[in-house]
Amino acid sequence: MAQATRKSVIITFKPKDKRPEKKKDKVEIVSSEISSNVSFLDSGAMTTGAFLAPGVLPEDIGFDINQYEAPIVTASLTSKEIEALKNNPNVEAVEDDGPVYALGAYPRVEEILVEGQPSIQAETIPAGVAQIKAPAAWDCSRGKGIRVAVLDTGIDGAHPDLAANYKGGVSFVPGQTPADGNSHGTHCAGTIAATINGAGVVGVAPAASLYAVKVLANNGSGQWSYLIAGINWCITNKMHILSMSLGGSSAPAALEAACNAAFSNGLLLIAAAGNSGPAPNTVGVPGKYKNVIAVSAIDNANVIASFSSRGPEVEICAPGVNVLSTIPGGGYGNKSGTSMACPHVAGAAAVVWGSHRFATNVQIWNLLGSTADNLGVPGWDTLYGYGRVDVDQAAAELVVPAAVPLRP
Repeated sequence: MAQATRKSVIITFKPKDKRPEKKKDKVEIVSSEISSNVSFLDSGAMTTGAFLAPGVLPEDIGFDINQYEAPIVTASLTSKEIEALKNNPNVEAVEDDGPVYALGAYPRVEEILVEGQPSIQAETIPAGVAQIKAPAAWDCSRGKGIRVAVLDTGIDGAHPDLAANYKGGVSFVPGQTPADGNSHGTHCAGTIAATINGAGVVGVAPAASLYAVKVLANNGSGQWSYLIAGINWCITNKMHILSMSLGGSSAPAALEAACNAAFSNGLLLIAAAGNSGPAPNTVGVPGKYKNVIAVSAIDNANVIASFSSRGPEVEICAPGVNVLSTIPGGGYGNKSGTSMACPHVAGAAAVVWGSHRFATNVQIWNLLGSTADNLGVPGWDTLYGYGRVDVDQAAAELVVPAAVPLRP
């Protein structure tokens, strides 16, 4: 007899104090409604270096997210099981899972040096790092002690420019380790925190701590459920900053709930706006969410990149054209995209937080937004947001502004 077809879904529960069955755990409730073989993992409890062993089928693994604001369980279930959960009075919603992608580079993979860059045999400050005035801020802070999670394709933690700052990783992609088999995540990590070691490149925050949170497979794609599980891991393991150079045009509401939970727990979430320009109103998720900073991409002349998404959700911009950074195997290459702009802002946030140790995530965003170098029309606009991130000005600011920059 043929097995019933299963599909991946995201189950959002009512808060525990509002469920009819207050004494039952979420997983217990799900398990009572299904017969499919699913092993549930507490994503926040996964240790550094953990991954799902090769041979484990994705449909046999579910993730348990234990956040009051986002009580979520993910699983691959039959239509009959899904219907039973939709009718369960403890459940708020059951939504289809879906794909999420690395916001690809232009060109997709071009592992060459940027023309005119110094030799990477000597210490090289990439043009984008200099453009946002990061080196001028290093006397204030280099991001030491600030934990930055790179939710991406993984990181090559053995890369000579990353090894000193790489603190480990975790993978939510079945059968794949936190190592980067793509290059996208390693490139982003280098922009954030490539160390000063006398050779190679230097990141925006050269002393920040890097964590690989692998939510995209080596082919550059993943599932919203992996991203939700990764965000939960970041909350539980007390990350400061989440760098998300990924996205899609739409996502289940559970993703925004997970982002809101992270923000309310004091984390700063930064995401690429997307590469769907020059059309207006093209910012993707998670960047378009209120509690996520959306970053558009500019070139070295401070002009919006033609590919960059734009719209009312854009809050800040950073270099994203011909960005030189690290790639797996100890190499260096250039990529373009809002994926490359996002880690410039994540690195900037690490430097600024290192300079203002007792600031909150809201105050760090306040500093980044209020000190940005205005581009385009005066004030905020849909292309550049508040302007190009200015690391030096934000790190050196003595008084944290009282008002948070808000979207219009």
